[in-house]
Amino acid sequence: MNVEKILKRKKVLIVDDEKDILDQLTEILTMCKVDRASSFEEAKELLETNFYDIAVLDIMGVHGYELLEIANKKDVPALMLTAHALTKDNLKKSFKKGAAYYVPKDEMSKIDVFLADIIDAKEKNKNVVVKWYERLSGFCDRRFGPDWRDDEPDFWEHLLKY
Repeated sequence: MNVEKILKRKKVLIVDDEKDILDQLTEILTMCKVDRASSFEEAKELLETNFYDIAVLDIMGVHGYELLEIANKKDVPALMLTAHALTKDNLKKSFKKGAAYYVPKDEMSKIDVFLADIIDAKEKNKNVVVKWYERLSGFCDRRFGPDWRDDEPDFWEHLLKY
């Protein structure tokens, strides 16, 4: 997969209440047209008035789940990014509410790869959660324990169908 080619000139909205996170993500995504927002209000305005190929939404600090609802209504795939909300419950909640990807800030250096996964899957009409699982289930095993899917196996089985 050619990440640079997939992301070239894509319009991306990045939302986080931490300036250093916005700066780091903007630096990684130089091949994209990036809009940034550091508050819920600013992000809501941008989502409602502009077209985006994809959005990166922090869960905490900017009401990420409310922004996810707006993104879903506008058919903008969203990657949920988190440090403080890194729990099994928020992982499930993100997917149940329609997120395309769920990424711990520990892994944000690979944000370009994750966004390319989402866009590539959307263009090919594939289930992007399968790619998410390939890339990040090991992180979840280490963070939550190897049985993190066991409390709701039907949910995970359905979510991961090809």
